[in-house]
Amino acid sequence: MTDETSSSSTYLRRLGVWSGAAIVIGGVIGSGIFRTPATVAERTASGLPLLALWALGGLLTLAGVLCYAELGARRPQAGGIYLYLREAFGALPAFLFGWTMALINYPGSVAAVAVTFADYTCRAMSLPALWVKPVAVGAIFFIVGVNLFGIRAGALLVNVFTLLKLAAIAMLLIVGLVLAHGHFGGVLAIDATHQVSGGAWIGALLPVLFTYGGFHYLNDMAGEVRDPQRNLPRALTLGLVGVALCYVLANLAYLVGLGHAGLAASKAPAADLMSSIFGPRGATIMAIGIACSTFGYCSIAVAGGARVLQTMGADGFFFRAVGQIDTRWRSPQVGLAVLGIWAIVLIITGTFDQLVNFTTVGEWLGHAFGIATLFWYRRQFGAKSSPFRVPLYPILPFVFVCTVLGVIIATVIDTPRDAGMSLVIIALGVPVYAIWRRWPRQQAGA
Repeated sequence: MTDETSSSSTYLRRLGVWSGAAIVIGGVIGSGIFRTPATVAERTASGLPLLALWALGGLLTLAGVLCYAELGARRPQAGGIYLYLREAFGALPAFLFGWTMALINYPGSVAAVAVTFADYTCRAMSLPALWVKPVAVGAIFFIVGVNLFGIRAGALLVNVFTLLKLAAIAMLLIVGLVLAHGHFGGVLAIDATHQVSGGAWIGALLPVLFTYGGFHYLNDMAGEVRDPQRNLPRALTLGLVGVALCYVLANLAYLVGLGHAGLAASKAPAADLMSSIFGPRGATIMAIGIACSTFGYCSIAVAGGARVLQTMGADGFFFRAVGQIDTRWRSPQVGLAVLGIWAIVLIITGTFDQLVNFTTVGEWLGHAFGIATLFWYRRQFGAKSSPFRVPLYPILPFVFVCTVLGVIIATVIDTPRDAGMSLVIIALGVPVYAIWRRWPRQQAGA
């Protein structure tokens, strides 16, 4: 449908390939690449395995992205994993995913990253720490306000801040590979200060995979992608390949500029690399870059999460008002307001970090079951019903599901308390589901 002939109660398809790719890049690249490489360096013995882990993480994530590309091409509507679970496995699994993500993880992530944005902004502007929460709240107000005016306004905001975060990474590359006067031979040298076992690779791969997370947001907004059967797979693939390239090159820049031992010892490698050339100004410049990167992520998470809420509301599993789409701007305005207000409450109360930790296992379970729906779609409708098909099926979806299950097991072993709370939160969704099942009947009988 064109914009002119589409119903006023539906979204408008205004996202092209480049805007879609910007959403993928912006949803994946937050603050992780500016800090996580130091953790990975601690768990590796040289630059070669470190770079290999980042390349491997990109390949494993690409397997998931290709699966999401087929799912999005099959069902190019708003809602993402929630929609796939509802069709394949029924209303209860879909609700439990939406309950965990749209009502807890999404606003918790928005709150956490907004605080990170505010922290770096205050550092760059030399503001006292007491300004962090007000700046974070102001950022969410601004992001929600822009997205109220539809996907074009939201996409413009995302595009601008995606370019800014890519500029920050480009600056890292120039400093590390050119200005720092390091040597590439040191990348392959063994770091005698770090003796690690073969099993440490698993522990090093885990933060890499977490840093690659966030590629699913475009599927949440699939109802606004033009010619989605063609453009959505292209945008997903282009965006993830761009992210992987940025990640590998950024780590190469860290290794050349700081050396493996320097990277492993750093608490803030991006700031340390910039400071090595520009002094304190370098740290300030990088703080601005990280602030731009995290702000862009917040905008994407708010837009994607609100559309999952809207889909749930339209299905009758949340307040009906949340399921409405504004007839003028074609945006889920009530959903945006609900998610934004809840994120602000989490910032003010300071409970967002724990909530995000508590829902990590639920998020990865959602990814595992979401990809598993592809097997159901293939069995029900066959390969020919989709204009895009995952190559090497069923190997790639099987590899990604196994990878996700491995992440879940490692998370349970590493943080059993948080994993247990995640399962409790999911279980609490069952009685809530029962209440919302009865809610329409109660309204009808009123």
